[in-house]
Amino acid sequence: MRAAAFALLWMAAPAAAVTCADVSYEGNSYTTCSVDAVTEDLRLFLRDDEGAVLGSFSAVDDFADEGTLVFAMNAGMYHDDRAPVGHYIENGIEEMRVIPNAGPGNFGLLPNGVFCLTDDAAQIYETLDYLDKTPECRDATQSGPMLVIDGDLHPRFLVDSTSRYLRNGVGTTQDGATAVFAISNNAVTFHEFGSFFRDFLKLPNALYFDGKVSRLYSTDLRRSDFGFQLGPMVGVVE
Repeated sequence: MRAAAFALLWMAAPAAAVTCADVSYEGNSYTTCSVDAVTEDLRLFLRDDEGAVLGSFSAVDDFADEGTLVFAMNAGMYHDDRAPVGHYIENGIEEMRVIPNAGPGNFGLLPNGVFCLTDDAAQIYETLDYLDKTPECRDATQSGPMLVIDGDLHPRFLVDSTSRYLRNGVGTTQDGATAVFAISNNAVTFHEFGSFFRDFLKLPNALYFDGKVSRLYSTDLRRSDFGFQLGPMVGVVE
């Protein structure tokens, strides 16, 4: 599928819809899910009402008993106890502060960023920009590295990298009206994954969620990936 045709497909998606599709780009296979952030109930999930980590898509579906989970994805790196590594807010309550400094692993490969949700928008902020602007996020998850920053790839991504994993992340439109989530169906480099968001999806900002543990749930595609218990997750309830 050509990039321009796909862009028209998700930009023209009807309101109150989650549109998922399998696409190929530059020899790699991806699954994307486009979410209307204005009309959809897009939010983060980590713990149940008793404070226990949910950990799985089925647990999120059971927890969201006011509706049906139609889309979900892991949404940020986590420790062995599945607590978030970086900044985390859910329904206005902060569980973890912002981590602004460089550190080990992909999370600390600055610049990293924050995925911020309000009741009618989704935005990605580079972490220092997030601290400077202090947006009023209902939900927020910090992860890293940034994949695309104001139309540019992360400066540390190498075209000839040999580091390949299944990877997932999210990009947002400039106006924050649409969030497009993507997961690779084969192992890809950071450069390939970032290029997919920038050059194929044509999104100005995109954030890496994780690799190896990357998983997707989509009723549209009848897909529910299995694996290790997860930490933060993002999902849509209808």
